[in-house]
Amino acid sequence: MVIDWSDGNKSSLYSLWLRDHCQMPESRNLDNGQRLFSVKDLPSNITIEKAYKDAEGNVCVMFQPENHLSVFSQKWLRENCYELNSHFEDRSEKSKKLWKKDSFDNGLPFISYDLMHSDDTSKVLALRSLREYGFFVLNDVPTQDGQVLKVISELGFTRETNYGALFEVRTEVNPNNLAFTNLGLGSHTDNPYRDPVPTVQLLHCLESSTEGGESILVDGFKAASILREESEESFLSLANTWINYRFSDSKTELRSRVPMIELNDKKEVIKVRYNNRSIDTINVPQDKMRSFYKAYRHWSEVIERDELKIQFKLSEGDLMLFDNTRVMHARTEFSKSGKRHLQGAYSDLDGLYSLLNRLEMKNNND
Repeated sequence: MVIDWSDGNKSSLYSLWLRDHCQMPESRNLDNGQRLFSVKDLPSNITIEKAYKDAEGNVCVMFQPENHLSVFSQKWLRENCYELNSHFEDRSEKSKKLWKKDSFDNGLPFISYDLMHSDDTSKVLALRSLREYGFFVLNDVPTQDGQVLKVISELGFTRETNYGALFEVRTEVNPNNLAFTNLGLGSHTDNPYRDPVPTVQLLHCLESSTEGGESILVDGFKAASILREESEESFLSLANTWINYRFSDSKTELRSRVPMIELNDKKEVIKVRYNNRSIDTINVPQDKMRSFYKAYRHWSEVIERDELKIQFKLSEGDLMLFDNTRVMHARTEFSKSGKRHLQGAYSDLDGLYSLLNRLEMKNNND
């Protein structure tokens, strides 16, 4: 069926697509919009007997051999037409604002917790920062044990791991992770040995009286775009090579096999991974080993470039929340004197994006 739009565009819509997307009560549940049939239930020889506009301008389509009438609003057809609209994608690099150190002329996205806690406008601002930049920092969060979980409950859901619902980040004797020492940590993403990986990480500062221990963030999507510009070969090597990650202690044995750079069907970056502490034995074919290590070294060099890093110190009451599939984090070494105590936890983007989508829809309808 061909439709001529008022803006001069023209669409040719496939008959089975139209029938499959019927919006009538016989085809969709009116409460939730879900289909009441399977595509296998539709006739394979479906045809359009006639199509016309009713008095309200809706497009009416009669299908045979079912003798089924579907009525579509022109607005719905225009907004969902596959010839004129790209697919929905809120995770890829194309839907983000890529950044480096000098990108925040107006300051980093620091937001008052009290405002976010009590005001939907501030909540939208915070969640849009997460969606667009991959992170935000809340100020003046109560420095109470477990407060990080209360923050998650306002935005989404806790992703519990072998570290528990929350974990302590402070110096330990015989730690099972270098994060629990006073050593500096290079730029990395968390838990690449877990599949699926927790997509959101939170770090809440309860005490901070040491020298050093500054937080560092890097936009992994920006780093990937730089790698691609400098060497398409290296970029594709990391996107096409799956490697093993592993975490093991007395109670846990976790493994995954994933690429360092993950692409969607349009070759856009949707996830990045880097954690040299957790890479298992690298096992790639001999004829690809040299090119892989060339790409791996290039990638590790790009993400440590000073011009990509934003650096700041979390003060007591600051809570940093970031997209663990995009933003790499690091810290500088800190002194053994004084105290540095953070509590961390994980969540997932789907819950936070769901809240943002609902708040934006509510604003549009008001």
